Amino acid sequence: MTTLRLSRRTFLAGTAAAGLAGSVNGLLPASAHAANAPARGGVLRYATLGLDTSDPHRHTGSIAVQQIYAEALTSISDDGSVKPFLAESFDISPDGKTYTFTLREGVKFHNGDVMNAEDVVANVTRVKEKVKGGWLASAMKLVDDVKASDTRTVVIIMREPYAPLVNLMSELWILSPRSEGWDETIKTPIGTGPFTFGEWQPKVKLTAPAHTAYWQKGMPYLAAIEADLRDDADRQLALRAGEIDIASVPADIAKQLASDPNLRVSQLKDAGWYFVAFNNRKPRAPFDDVRVRKAISYAIDKAAFINFASAGTGVVSNQMVGPGNLYFDEALFKADPHAKADLDKAKALLKEAGVDPAKETIEFVSWQESYPQVVVQMVRKLGFKVNHVALDDIGAQKRLGQYDWDMNCMSSGPRADVFLRYVRMMSDGPNPVLWGGVQDADYDALVKKAVAETDLATRRQLYLDAWKIVMDKYYVVALGLDADQIVIRKDVQGYEPGFTWSPNRVDGGVAQTWLAGRS
Repeated sequence: MTTLRLSRRTFLAGTAAAGLAGSVNGLLPASAHAANAPARGGVLRYATLGLDTSDPHRHTGSIAVQQIYAEALTSISDDGSVKPFLAESFDISPDGKTYTFTLREGVKFHNGDVMNAEDVVANVTRVKEKVKGGWLASAMKLVDDVKASDTRTVVIIMREPYAPLVNLMSELWILSPRSEGWDETIKTPIGTGPFTFGEWQPKVKLTAPAHTAYWQKGMPYLAAIEADLRDDADRQLALRAGEIDIASVPADIAKQLASDPNLRVSQLKDAGWYFVAFNNRKPRAPFDDVRVRKAISYAIDKAAFINFASAGTGVVSNQMVGPGNLYFDEALFKADPHAKADLDKAKALLKEAGVDPAKETIEFVSWQESYPQVVVQMVRKLGFKVNHVALDDIGAQKRLGQYDWDMNCMSSGPRADVFLRYVRMMSDGPNPVLWGGVQDADYDALVKKAVAETDLATRRQLYLDAWKIVMDKYYVVALGLDADQIVIRKDVQGYEPGFTWSPNRVDGGVAQTWLAGRS
């Protein structure tokens, strides 16, 4: 097994899943700044995830840049727990069905309007009624009613208990209903964040000027943020040259950059996971045979894969979460039949299934990354021919959505709640293509029971039972986990990555960031 080098904190899970009840109050912490007073001005150049839409309610996974200008009622803190953000506090009824959010006073949208409860109701209603396949589609189906009981109080009533809601609300961004395109697709989002949606050049950059009436007094310190959205940019070179200030990079590049005296390496505090998935929506023979899927899984050397993919910083796993996470199961981990590759077992299973791999070609889809090639080479050792198609994000999503492939190798990043991992494998889950479009009524029923369960131990077991279905039927095979590496120039002060990709959160981020020696 690859040595576990990630800190335990990296793998901590969100604690809203702990069935919070009663009033939860949150006060923003003092900024973790250097001893000197923060300097004002300057443009921070930022490059992590891209920006696939100007409508924050309709994104397909690119959730980092938009959180510069859009904020939510709650926020995931550095330890994975959920805290109030645009809400001053929230309260959950004992039966887990009624959620009451008390809004902060005086929060202004970028157009100068003061945010009120009716604005929040309009956002929840829009996501519920207009965004059919989005991130929060499953949650919104359970909303029985949402109302403003006064200008600062929003009440959401669910048809049944829904444990993930307060965590998921951290990704229901509150925008002004006066945003251009509100009734269809928002073209110019008007948020409450420390920076405004300025000039957007898709696939190139977003220039986001400071919001001078931001609700956290005295912030932001920066004059603007310029988000680099180029897929083909050489971030290593740009970081060394001082053309980018904060960037996500592959682990091997982060290792190289760690020796640069002008840079420092950090990481997200939750881990992403690597996996292979089979075409579960329209599988063709012989890959519709679970024995064949199992055989292919035996051919994959997880330790070698994760060592390559993470440059030695990751950990082998057979689950979507790792050690220290509330939903990690150690007994299941120790019983992983694929912890080590076994080509003999793989060949025996293929023989039992009557499959001659030399006569079969696997249609294999991935992003344009190096790590899928490791899996391709391992599968070829069984004798399969492999047609490997590597595409950019949009191209991969399109090809996977056609379900004319057999196997993929992908990764998925940190999530605000474990439900956001499970929902992608539900029959009606949002953007299910990376996971092969699983269609399993038994799995769906277990996940639905889990999210409605107020008892933590019972909920945890239901999720675990759902995952065992995925494992037993070889819909998806977990390979390992690793935290995304973030490289920061040393003159960037007051910034540390959070639990998820959000660059602006309850514990800090770009609102509290400043540039030493620049203006």
